[in-house]
Amino acid sequence: MNLANKISITRVILIPFFITSLMYARMEWALVLFIIAVVSDGVDGYIARTHKQKTYLGTIIDPVADKLLLVSAFISLAMVKNIPDAFKFPPYVPVIVISRDVIIVVGSIMIYMLTGDLKVRPTLAGKTTTFFQMITIISVLANFRYSALIWNSAVILTVISGVDYVVRGAKLLSNNNNHIKETSAL
Repeated sequence: MNLANKISITRVILIPFFITSLMYARMEWALVLFIIAVVSDGVDGYIARTHKQKTYLGTIIDPVADKLLLVSAFISLAMVKNIPDAFKFPPYVPVIVISRDVIIVVGSIMIYMLTGDLKVRPTLAGKTTTFFQMITIISVLANFRYSALIWNSAVILTVISGVDYVVRGAKLLSNNNNHIKETSAL
């Protein structure tokens, strides 16, 4: 268990405190906790790369921590009752964000079950989407006047990256299917 992985795990541990802050309408605390979590995401990646601490566990825990944090934030900011309306997402925002993540997870499981292998490789579209999703949460928690513009941009990027991952997954499965056909023909 290296430092980069410990930071990722700490990000997961922050999630219940973040949600609790939202439940008690302590938006300033929620904002601080979310920013700490976002910064920790960059720090753990930097440490893993520069101190040669990349691990298999890290390739799994880091994106899982990101997804748990973001999904928790999007659900909470759409569903928690005692937060002001200015801080709430319309239902389509979390539905699109969560649907993309569910499709990616289900697709990854299918790929692993069919190929016996899964290499988690974030794409530029995926990284950009995650960045915009994080900025969306920060803008809402900071009560930024133009948050709707930011969250709609994040929604569009979420759809684009979701389609990109589906296309990549389909190609991977198609290539694997072609390899199976070639092997069985020998």
